[in-house]
Amino acid sequence: MERLYVKTPLIYSDYYSDLLEVNVYLKLENLQPSGSFKSRGIGVLCQHYASLGKKVLIASSGGNAGLAVAYSAKKLKLQAKIFVPNSTPHSTIIKIENLGAKVTVIGDVWDETDTYARKDVDNDNAGYISPFDHPVIWQGHSTIVEEIADDLAEEPSAIACSVGGGGLLCGIIQGCDKLNWNNVTLITSETKGANSFYQCYQKKEVVKLDKVDTIAKTLGAKQVTKGILPYLDNHKIMPLLVSDAEALAGAVSLAHTHRMLVEPACGATLALCYSHKEKLKSFKNIVLIVCGGSGTSLITRSISTED
Repeated sequence: MERLYVKTPLIYSDYYSDLLEVNVYLKLENLQPSGSFKSRGIGVLCQHYASLGKKVLIASSGGNAGLAVAYSAKKLKLQAKIFVPNSTPHSTIIKIENLGAKVTVIGDVWDETDTYARKDVDNDNAGYISPFDHPVIWQGHSTIVEEIADDLAEEPSAIACSVGGGGLLCGIIQGCDKLNWNNVTLITSETKGANSFYQCYQKKEVVKLDKVDTIAKTLGAKQVTKGILPYLDNHKIMPLLVSDAEALAGAVSLAHTHRMLVEPACGATLALCYSHKEKLKSFKNIVLIVCGGSGTSLITRSISTED
């Protein structure tokens, strides 16, 4: 079966390397068919459901997972029903609908929306797709690390990524484990108003936030997957936080330096190069996962204001 994601470039960044005085590489997941890394794990899970004879794919999403499901469903000739929260940009909803999916806007935050999506899975013809919480999704995301190994001459010192529900992080950890990359530090970035993994790491248990308050809407899971818990004590993890303003500035910096638009959730990783510069300078080779995302209107407006 044809895979539903593409191998993405790993490029050396002169700008971020000069800024940190170390080698910085960008893994360009923003170039996936759906616009984000979600194409990997979600594409694999959609194919899994297709092989089981499912005819309808039902998903809850802050936007990017919905786009990945809608794209996959179109390629697999399946129906897609996507549930998104009220905060989802209208432009993202239109993109999902243009791929042939039915969109239902309901719930103030993703966790509420997900409850409605799960209730809609009421027959054997439908398969439910979480944005992040499924072992098949993590397996799909692990291919990012395999590609990094193909393109990089040596094991990186660190891999940095944004964390919402934790699916990407689980996949990266599994990918490192497959390659016996035991010395790689996994640097995570979240905004302060959506710091569910940061709290999970500190307390070594899943923590449910009372509320999510961030412009990085696709980081808006109140709690991370329980699947991350087994990795907390036996992997090198450095959880870091940035402000909303820093996440926005991180995305704007990528637009200025590499002419690429990503959303604030992705900007949170790029913001580490400024907000936690001294911590990152301690590593020799760093890979930043440019996870992508469709919610770029804030970035566009910020650039227009500067101009």
